[in-house]
Amino acid sequence: MATNTMRAAALLGVVLLLLCAARHGAAQRYEAIYSFGDSISDTGNLCVGGCPSWLTTGQSPYGETFFKRPTGRCSDGRVIIDFLAEHFGLPLLPASKATGGNFKKGANMAIIGATTMDFDFFKSIGLSDSIWNNGPLDTQIQWFRQLLPSACGRDCRRHLSKSLFVVGEFGGNDYNAALFSGRSMADVTGYVPRVVSHIIRGLETMIRLGAMDIVVPGVLPIGCFPIYLTLYGTSNAGDYDGDGCLKSYNSLSYHHNSLLKRSIAKLQRTYPRTRIMYADFYTQVIQMIRAPQNFGLVHVDSRISILVLKLCPESGTSLSRAASIIFTAVHFTFLVSYLW
Repeated sequence: MATNTMRAAALLGVVLLLLCAARHGAAQRYEAIYSFGDSISDTGNLCVGGCPSWLTTGQSPYGETFFKRPTGRCSDGRVIIDFLAEHFGLPLLPASKATGGNFKKGANMAIIGATTMDFDFFKSIGLSDSIWNNGPLDTQIQWFRQLLPSACGRDCRRHLSKSLFVVGEFGGNDYNAALFSGRSMADVTGYVPRVVSHIIRGLETMIRLGAMDIVVPGVLPIGCFPIYLTLYGTSNAGDYDGDGCLKSYNSLSYHHNSLLKRSIAKLQRTYPRTRIMYADFYTQVIQMIRAPQNFGLVHVDSRISILVLKLCPESGTSLSRAASIIFTAVHFTFLVSYLW
């Protein structure tokens, strides 16, 4: 439950960050949005042709609050990229693997479980059994290339220059695969430069295709996730920071984000006409843990940083019912409208 709530709070902040980043400078209107990522953004790619029977996101109560049916989204309603599309007056992005999809206003390549690195990388480090889908960043870029003829015909560079690209977050599932397989923190930290370098190569590919506005989110502070606190918690108070989060795991996220920001800055210098905007997942969730009231949230448990969305006072809904909005052990509800 706590994992879902904190991810919801974090992603709410990221929505606001993405909107601010995308609106930076003069008012911007986009012809389309192209999204790449994992379960935070997937709008149904894993369920094209029908959800696997074992996939809970293809079953009730997923999708019940908005779509009234499961759509493959890891939410009871819309996900972050849906709100972005609505904000810019665009239709909800179709999954890129959907047969006969209309991609002229955008497409979503994101897929549940996506990693940055491909299967060969994980096989080379002995972790092939930890990867269960074939939708890493490079594959998503291939899907994107395949749909371009139907999206923009012969005038793709102009179209893509007037589109918004949202790339990520990427990296979280790469580190999860290694950590949950028992790799040491030193080993996983050693993967960070390769993961970040691969993200940058993907961004450069998009720029060469014509992308001019790109938002690149960083990873979340995984040391605050209850799943990490449960699996890797210790009796040593020195392993925790003042927010009750595991220092070493947050240090991994911080290291990834620091290297990603530096690499983005370098890429920006190489392509000065392209606007590459970093969206700070990490700082936003930490701020919400420390001062949830500033975001319309209620802090329930300081030890594991449970955050509960506060419903509108006029709704007459009690706090105990507000707590019931937590969705599953892995994902979250997304009640952005309560705070907008």
